[in-house]
This record gives sequence, structure tokens and C-alpha cells, in this order.
Amino acid sequence: MKYITIFSLIIAIAIMLLGSSFYSGENIANTSEFLRIHIRANSNDIGDQTIKYEIKNEIVEALIPILSNCNSKELAFNAIESNFKLIENVSNNILKKDGLNYSSKAKLTKEYFPTRSYNDIVLESGTYDALIVELGEAKGDNWWCVVYPPLCFVNSSAQTYSQVVYKSKLLEIIRKFFKG
Repeated sequence: MKYITIFSLIIAIAIMLLGSSFYSGENIANTSEFLRIHIRANSNDIGDQTIKYEIKNEIVEALIPILSNCNSKELAFNAIESNFKLIENVSNNILKKDGLNYSSKAKLTKEYFPTRSYNDIVLESGTYDALIVELGEAKGDNWWCVVYPPLCFVNSSAQTYSQVVYKSKLLEIIRKFFKG
């Protein structure tokens, strides 16, 4: 019996050491839990890139009250879908004010994103549901973040962000091993 306990302990330590070499201490998120935002500039011209950031700031401000009561990705998705005109109007008003002769288009779709870290959360590369805002030809560098949970919406992020739960597969295996 003593050898089984020691053997179990050695196996558990080996699993922890092996797992720690692959685990960076960051929470790796599931792509299905997130709704991302992607704003594509018309071009890489400095003026188009500057306007992209101005539009980003205004869209984020416009979405904060819309998303503040959304406590699920589905609610956030529906709220955005019903506010496409508002999002496009925010963008188009800025474009018009700056004398640009192109407009914006908002849509919800699935899109590939590369791996990205937000504080201690890692969003692995993969296909995510996303709000896409295309400015003009949408051929320039872009800006992206997360709409739900609102990682780029500072005013509301603490409320919703705390509802997301991250799990460690390694910790689950170790707990099963010692309970079993």
C-alpha cells in the first residue's frame, strides 16, 4: 500500500512538472466564449489609419451602454445585430465630418484571428464570432479587440469579465487522479 501511495505521488509530480513546461500561467480561452470586434481601415494611408482609431474610440463609446446589461455572448450578439445602423452612423458621421468620400459597413460573421493576449488571458488563434466594421475598401491595417466579455470596454469590463470561468485541464486530471 505504501508503494502505491509513493508511486501515485511520483506520477502526480511528474504530471505537474510536465504540465508546467507547457503552461505559462495564463488562462487560455475557448473561442466560443468570445465575441470579437475588428475595424478595418480603408488603406494604410496615415489619414485612413488615423480615422480608424477615431472611429474605434467612438464605436466603443457607443457600444458601452448597449452592452452594459448583456450578461451573455448571445445577448451581446443580438444587441450588436440590432444596432448595425447606429454603428454605421457613428462611423459614417466621422468620415463625413473629415470630408472622406467612403462609408462604413458593419456585419457579424465568423473570422480567423491570430493568438492575442489581454492581460492574463490568452485568446488562441482560431475562428471567432466577430463584429466587423469595414471602412471604405477595408484594405488597410486593422484594429481588433473583444466585445464580449468586454475586454476593450474599460467602463464595463469588470462586471462581465468576472463571470467568465477558465479551467485548467491539468488541474482537472490531477484532481480526478487523487479522487479516483
